[in-house]
Amino acid sequence: MGDGRASNSSSNKPEWLEQYDVIGKIGEGTYGLVFLAKIKSNRSKSIAIKKFKQSKDGDGVSPTAIREIMLLREISHENVVKLVNVHINHADMSLYLAFEYAEHDLYEIIRHHRDKVNQSINQYTVKSILWQLLNGLNYLHSNWIVHRDLKPSNILVLGDGEEHGVVKIADFGLARIYQAPLKPLSENGVVVTIWYRAPELLLGAKHYTSAVDMWAMGCIFAELLTLKPLFQGQEVKGTPNPFQLDQLDKIFKVLGHPTPEKWPTLVNLPHWQSDVQHIQGHTYNNAGLYTVVHLSTKNPAYDLLSKMLEYVRPRKRITAAQALEHEYFRMEPLPGCNALVPPQPGEKVVNYPVRPVDTGTDIEGTISLQPSQPFMCSEMEPRKNFTLRLQEL
Repeated sequence: MGDGRASNSSSNKPEWLEQYDVIGKIGEGTYGLVFLAKIKSNRSKSIAIKKFKQSKDGDGVSPTAIREIMLLREISHENVVKLVNVHINHADMSLYLAFEYAEHDLYEIIRHHRDKVNQSINQYTVKSILWQLLNGLNYLHSNWIVHRDLKPSNILVLGDGEEHGVVKIADFGLARIYQAPLKPLSENGVVVTIWYRAPELLLGAKHYTSAVDMWAMGCIFAELLTLKPLFQGQEVKGTPNPFQLDQLDKIFKVLGHPTPEKWPTLVNLPHWQSDVQHIQGHTYNNAGLYTVVHLSTKNPAYDLLSKMLEYVRPRKRITAAQALEHEYFRMEPLPGCNALVPPQPGEKVVNYPVRPVDTGTDIEGTISLQPSQPFMCSEMEPRKNFTLRLQEL
């Protein structure tokens, strides 16, 4: 483990950074920057290094970063991104996480099919991506973890190598333990990117469960099928209020408007009255989900999708475990562990572009903290003990 002191090299890099050749920036989000680096001892091995922004009050490591580290150090699954190392800068307490690198993300794969080749994603790839995602999500939910920010850009797909075509759930900055929470989850602020946000969240639900992840999964499934977001609302920026009128409009136009008769607890949601005022005199002609995703109502894919997007009874929304048992996954083509290679001989393999790299952005150095234990992909049992340690984060 490195001690964070600068080496004697002319570059004055800290010791931990000497093990990498940093290529450039590959991503930027709310919580910081992501860099691509090569491991010097194994040039064929790439790493993604996530640099967190300082906490808002400027007095140390962000609670979001600490939460993500503690979660990722405890969990291990082939469809969840692996944390390789943790680095901390002594001087300003900036934090860096080193992850396994994935050449692709689902956002870029969808964009490639929509904007570059103008061709739908083949059934095998759609089914394999969804199946792997549900396996990873089932593992998280079995460990009482709700991700809360599932969207295509947070879903990685590995390129060439031993895990070619393996799908990984990434970005756990908003993830929480939800078993018997000590306080309402809504107190953690607005969650889930608006297009993938469940109606109960938009209406201000204070207590919610893993069902919000399943709604997001339904939106992603539809996007894989149609190559465009299912509910593409216009977000009102700069407000902590979860109520987003245009997003609800987009949902209601496809699925119809909920009523207290169908959703008895609807009237208890904080922003229901705001919605009622908006819809007075407004008629929602239910277009029908099947017309938007171009599926027959008798198609098993439609049945699974509609159960993911159950919204007048959020607690009745299909779970990840139930979804994995759905008829859709028992029909040809069967899902596989390599989502990028079609199983049929002679079928064309799509060569997806790798994520672009900005070589003009530097990374700063820090000290190194190794993970407390090795990651064993065979560990599949829920860890009930760590729920108690993380609940208060």
